[in-house]
Amino acid sequence: MSRIQSMRRAALGTSIALLLSACATRGPVAPPVTQAPGAQLPQAPVLTPQMAAAADTLRRMAGMQERLYKVAAPLLIDNAELCKSHARNLLGFTAKNRYSYPGDYNEAAHVAFGMGERLQVTEVLAGSGAAKAGLKVGDVLLSAGGKPLPPGRHALSGAGAIFGPLVASQASLPFTIERNGSTRELSIPVTRACAYGIELGNADNINSYADGQRVMVTRGMIEFTRSDDELAYVLATGLAHNVLGHATAQRNTATIGSIIDNLIKVKPDDSMLIGSGGIKAMPAEMDASADRLAVYMLARAGYDINGDDDFWKRLASSVPATVLNGYTANHPAVDARATAINKAINEVKAKHASKKALLP
Repeated sequence: MSRIQSMRRAALGTSIALLLSACATRGPVAPPVTQAPGAQLPQAPVLTPQMAAAADTLRRMAGMQERLYKVAAPLLIDNAELCKSHARNLLGFTAKNRYSYPGDYNEAAHVAFGMGERLQVTEVLAGSGAAKAGLKVGDVLLSAGGKPLPPGRHALSGAGAIFGPLVASQASLPFTIERNGSTRELSIPVTRACAYGIELGNADNINSYADGQRVMVTRGMIEFTRSDDELAYVLATGLAHNVLGHATAQRNTATIGSIIDNLIKVKPDDSMLIGSGGIKAMPAEMDASADRLAVYMLARAGYDINGDDDFWKRLASSVPATVLNGYTANHPAVDARATAINKAINEVKAKHASKKALLP
């Protein structure tokens, strides 16, 4: 593994294992909150047309990330048993501050979401310990386990260093937060879940990427899906590829990881999406095994598995393998996938009927 890959994986481990998953552009949709007592509020930026446009971009991306998180929640929590070595004790939320956004978007995050120096909750995973404890989007994090959480440019990495040992050793973690100008104490229980990052890809190509640690769904793919069930088909298939180690087996980890690193940016380099981006097409047997596992994950999470096959056929018809930056080009074995999906659906229905555990 290269030094860059090692650094990427270490940073990713912090964001996933401690906050559940990283999300590059998500900001709170709640009304802006005040800063923590004693923290300096950022000077309000001049609202230029460019700043307003940047803030609108962040809000649109935030809405998509919110949908991804909502759909991913039961897949991650209800399938911890199937995630093998990637099941972790997690807190079930993400947090960011203004420095989580690059360049002009640093100020736009303040305009769009009221973000300042301190970490502010940006997502709470439904069904997680954080949700059960009453943590809300927009809450400002002041301390964890009695230790103050740092503000500023390195707030997230500093918080990760505090969270890590506590999450690993405790069933719940005491937090002091600020909400609407008042401090509150919360005890957040850890949640056993699949510790994979769920990312929004800021691109119009209809694709999804899984690098063994993360699942990214592009803006184009989200817009292609017609329901939460269809978006769940995409997420579950990516999770299944990660569980089965397919990116590593195909030696695609670094290539796909670079694409994900690029597309989580507010302004990605579109040249990386020319052609296949260097991704090797997934062999039929790997795709079939991932599709089978995905059906079980979907069923365990309560999604309607009956439309799974039809969705992928519609996708292959709309975005055929000749579209090199599309999903079918990376997963061309459409017939083998359909066979595996339908077989797995029949297996799941038979297990439901006989009241057997949904284990593949």
